[in-house]
Amino acid sequence: MLSKFHKLKISIIIPAFNEEKLIGETIQAINAASKAFTSRGWGTELIVCDNNSKDKTREIAQAAGAKVVFEPINQIARARNSGAAAASGDWLLFVDADSRPSPELFAAVAEQMDSGTCVAGGSTVKLEGHYPMGNCVVSFWNLISRTLKWVAGSFIFCEAAAFRKIGGFSNDLFAAEELDLSRRLKRFARKTGKRIVILTRHPLITSARKMHLYTPREHFLFLCKTVLVGGRTLKSRAECPTWYDGRR
Repeated sequence: MLSKFHKLKISIIIPAFNEEKLIGETIQAINAASKAFTSRGWGTELIVCDNNSKDKTREIAQAAGAKVVFEPINQIARARNSGAAAASGDWLLFVDADSRPSPELFAAVAEQMDSGTCVAGGSTVKLEGHYPMGNCVVSFWNLISRTLKWVAGSFIFCEAAAFRKIGGFSNDLFAAEELDLSRRLKRFARKTGKRIVILTRHPLITSARKMHLYTPREHFLFLCKTVLVGGRTLKSRAECPTWYDGRR
């Protein structure tokens, strides 16, 4: 474990595309949860990457005290990378704009950061509201995440030096970029003798909006097509509409 006198700085990064409906609530939750870091004497900064939004995302984020950077190419990986490029922290913590981390989750993250044995990690997730089918899918994902140490894109923490060493998120991918990052982080962890951790006690609460904005058929067809073409759909914005068509 690191010395109690060791002062870390945590850069919290939110990629945001047309998130005026939810980003204010997300920032409020993050500010409350960040006491888990500041209570240790650590510094924090909050960076929102406006990914070419057409609504009031930027204005809301700035009014809430976030540093806002701009990424003109509409792509989640690029938005996260641009946020990371503007970050000055020892650790990077990526949180999606439709998710609400709890103080307890941030406290668990702080313990891992302070352990000296963890290089990166994520959290299990829980959908907001009651969606039986969605909850089944999320439960299955959580099982895979814990087993394979795959981080959910909605919540990722990583040593800044390690993130930059492996090249950050792949700009070739418009979806599933977190799985590619997980693969490279796991390789880095093995080489350095550190761990990838998936936290389970305090799941990240995330919006279930895709459950009512898109039909089960749309999700199923995307999954089938992605499997059939060997993942090539993930390299095309046009083929990943649930992330990029702007429905909110």
